Amino acid sequence: MTTPLLFGPYGSKSIDYAARFAHYGANAFWFHGFDPQAFEACQQHQIAACVEFKTFRADFKTRPELIPTGVDGKPIRYGDLVQGVCLSQAEFLQETEENLLDGLRSFQPSGIWLDYLTYAGWFETPDPDLQESCFCPACIANFCESSGVDAEAPTVILQNYSEEWKRHKCERIASFASHYAKIIKSHLPDCIVGAYMCPWRPDEYEGALSRIFAQDYALMAPTVDVFTPLIYVKKSGRSSKWGREFLERSKEFIPSHRKVQLILDVLDFPDSLVETARSEFPSWGVQMFGGAQVFNDSAKAEVFCNAVMKIQENLLH
Repeated sequence: MTTPLLFGPYGSKSIDYAARFAHYGANAFWFHGFDPQAFEACQQHQIAACVEFKTFRADFKTRPELIPTGVDGKPIRYGDLVQGVCLSQAEFLQETEENLLDGLRSFQPSGIWLDYLTYAGWFETPDPDLQESCFCPACIANFCESSGVDAEAPTVILQNYSEEWKRHKCERIASFASHYAKIIKSHLPDCIVGAYMCPWRPDEYEGALSRIFAQDYALMAPTVDVFTPLIYVKKSGRSSKWGREFLERSKEFIPSHRKVQLILDVLDFPDSLVETARSEFPSWGVQMFGGAQVFNDSAKAEVFCNAVMKIQENLLH
């Protein structure tokens, strides 16, 4: 399958400006869930409809059984923003799968981006609270059975089998990516399967990309067509060059047969987008989170259009 080059906004408020997309170089629209209104707008304006599909995120206040277990045997610390659930909660996993199937039976998106496909944590902050997690008895038993390790205490696992534990978690996330991708492709063979990713390199935060969030590009690459790191500059306390720098380093750890497409935050507009467009290793399209604020202003939309043309030009060289 040839992966199309897609540019456009993320967020339901952008629907109001769908008639302007084509004029300013946008050919796609990303939105949460299988939203009938969004699909209708995309069809009307001949825009690629791209779904952001929530996987492992829930409201812990209403679903406390989903809170992962920490090293101390207690529920992990969490604030208003957290992703990742206990992956031994079969009922929740079944709900997630049924939601995906319901959407696929009713709609035909051009792409589906799997979101929150990680273990527990939050990376959209300059000072992340990185906790080892998922040590409930069921998750430990799953680890021991699959890896051949005989250990029950989280401290013993981390002290003596840390690499096996990390590998197990990464394989578990990759297996879910594969499972969801197969479901998607069985209904829509040409649908793009994307994955929103922690935007850290594998060597940052003591390897937290895999150690904490269990995202391994090589393991996920067989079934994910497009990787989309969340380059949110201000939220993460980074430089506007972060997106460009990530792209230019990505060839070191992302398999070459897969596409890398950044999602940028409107809070960082235009600097982050302009820098991204300068990358010698171009982003395979761009998503603009909160993009309504760009397309409701012709001057800002023109900046977006120029960046699109620059990225396309770089891809030709």
